[in-house]
Formats: sequence, structure tokens, C-alpha cells
Amino acid sequence: MPAEVDGENFPRLLTVAAIYGPNASGKSSLVRALSVATRLTHRVAAPDAAKLPVAPFRFDPDLHQEPSKFEWHFIAQKTRYSFELSSTAERIHLERLIKYTKGRPDLLYERTLQGDRDKYEFGATFEASPELRDAWSKLTGGRMLFIAQAVANSSEDLKQLRIPFTWLSELSIVEGSFRGAVEVSERLMAEFPSFRTDVATLLSDIDIPIAEISVELPPDAPALKEIFSDEGMDQKKVRAAFSANRAKTTLVHRTALGDASFELDEESGGTKNLIGFALPWLTLNGDGKVRRSGLIVDEMDSSLHPKAVEALVRRHIVSDTRAQLIFTTHDTHLMDTKLLRRDQIWITERAADGSTQLRSIHEFQGRDSEDVEKRYYEGRYRGLPILRST
Repeated sequence: MPAEVDGENFPRLLTVAAIYGPNASGKSSLVRALSVATRLTHRVAAPDAAKLPVAPFRFDPDLHQEPSKFEWHFIAQKTRYSFELSSTAERIHLERLIKYTKGRPDLLYERTLQGDRDKYEFGATFEASPELRDAWSKLTGGRMLFIAQAVANSSEDLKQLRIPFTWLSELSIVEGSFRGAVEVSERLMAEFPSFRTDVATLLSDIDIPIAEISVELPPDAPALKEIFSDEGMDQKKVRAAFSANRAKTTLVHRTALGDASFELDEESGGTKNLIGFALPWLTLNGDGKVRRSGLIVDEMDSSLHPKAVEALVRRHIVSDTRAQLIFTTHDTHLMDTKLLRRDQIWITERAADGSTQLRSIHEFQGRDSEDVEKRYYEGRYRGLPILRST
């Protein structure tokens, strides 16, 4: 897809990237690494804040005490940004945000750990006053992002940090089973009839014959905005609120013999997964309006038929959304559908030292018309498990 960047002749970007590789080759670790900034943007400031979701590279003892380093390069509102983070589980060591103006890097701020204190440097174009900068710095604990504190404690008029913060916070990450999002999807269906209709349509479009969905909540159940208030973002509080106010979801299946109603607990694991997956999917592709900066899914083929995965990927490709879909999978059926180009198929490989190498099969010699799935199983792109015969 074309990259719309003011003042830059930027190369086209991939709409979709599918990541393959054997078990324990680093696919899930890659997804977790991509999720670090997003998870930190949603942290609630607290004196006893939990440890950061960062772990060292354990195969190299020299790195056990060293901070892990991350970089995100992204485009938000036609402007390119670079966000860098260096951190251990105990605290953040470096946080840097760079904005590119007509291709020229322009430092907005940099936070570095010196001794046991953070030192801040602000660029010439940083919009906040010295008083605000000092206040934001003092509010930022060792396990909090400066950009998160600045946005949370500024007016709507200060948009310079709000734009990149929104991109980072709205990057949707799905790790493991989709079922963790089912309860949120149920609540959205209860409060927003249009979302309920969209979920039923999504299921029907991939051959699950749902004619109607109804959701009942206890009379005194709090609204979603109350559950996800600033005070309620603590995960334990959120889970407790959902457990105490269970929704009753009923799905009406339509067949040639007539209709029949089933409660959600009676549905297959695949149907439940899809209802959970509808939450990030429809906020990405619901009506063509970008409401997520991107969607990253670990094991997208979990409990889903290969044809269902293919249909979802195809729908994203033909949509007019400018967000990217990145997912890991073992479903090589997608390689043989002529749906994805060679540069959209990526392989993880575990090196001898335990590290993960990620490369596109476009880096290997081959033709666009070649049988990618066949060549993958022949080992032409590497990234296959090494199996020992008994």
C-alpha cells in the first residue's frame, strides 16, 4: 500500500505479513516484543507498579543484567516517527521519540538513566513549556513511560505527543487464544447493537450460519466505560468485574430445517475464538475507517479452518484500511493460494546461539510464480524443524 508521508518519497508498505517457522523459533517472542510499548501505554501509575514485561536474552550470560532494546518505526497522521525503548524488568533505562520532518530526524525528547536518576533532553521544537516538562518528568516513575504521563496530564491543545502516543496505544496485539477477548466482545454486543450485527455478519461470511445474536446482562451490571475507567484498568479489577457480571449470549443458527438457539457455552471453540477475534478485527476492518494502528496476531490459525483464515486475510487486503495485519501461523495453505506475494511471507529461524533470525522469502532466489509451499517444505527457505528419526 502507498505510504502517505508529508515531505518524503517513502516506499510502499506491506498490507499483510505472514510469519512462519518451527516451534520455539521465536515467533511468539517477536509478537511479545512488538507488544511491549502498547502494554506500557496502558499501565496505571502506582507506587508498587508491577515489573515491566521485559526479559533478557538468557542464552548469553553477559546480557542477563543488560537492558533489552526495542525500536518502533511508524507513520501517524502522515508523519514518520521513531520510538526507542531500553529497559529491564526493573525500570526503563532509555526512552526516545524522534519525529521526521521532510525526512530529517527531529528529536522531541530523550530520557536516559544516569546513576539512579532520569535525565531529560528536549528538542528545540518540543511544544510544552519548561514548567510542564519538569512536572511531567517528576510524575514519571522508573516503570512508567514519559510519553504516557505527559499525555495523561496535558490538555487537548498539546497534540505533539498525543499523535504518536495514540498510534502506540492503539496497536492491537492478540497473543494466545482469542477467548480472552470474548467477554469484552459480549459486552460490546450488549451495549452496541451495530457491533452485534457486525459480529453476526462476520460469522455468517465465513460459513457459520448465525442469523441473530442476543446478549443479556444483569440489571445492575456496570457499563464498559465504568469497568475500563482509569481506576479500573488494573487487570485483576477488570477480570473481577466481568466475573461478577456474566453475560448470557445466545446465538440463533439458521438451517434448512429452521432456526435453533444455542448459548455461547454450547458453541465450538472456533466460534468462540471468532467472537473474541471480532473485537480487534472489526476495529481494524469494520467500516473501512482506521481505528487501530495495526493488528498483530500470534497463531491466527488457532481453532480456525484454513479457508476461514484465508477469507479474513483476503478481506483485509481488499479493504481500504491503511493499517497493517501481521500474524504468525503454521498454516502453509496460505502459501499456495496466490493470495500473498513472496515479500509478504516471512520465516523465523533459530540460530545456533538460540537467537531468532527473521527474513522474507523474497531474500531467496525464486520467481513470483513458483510453488512457494512446495519449496518451503523442500527447505529452500530454511525455517523447518529438524526432526530426528527413532
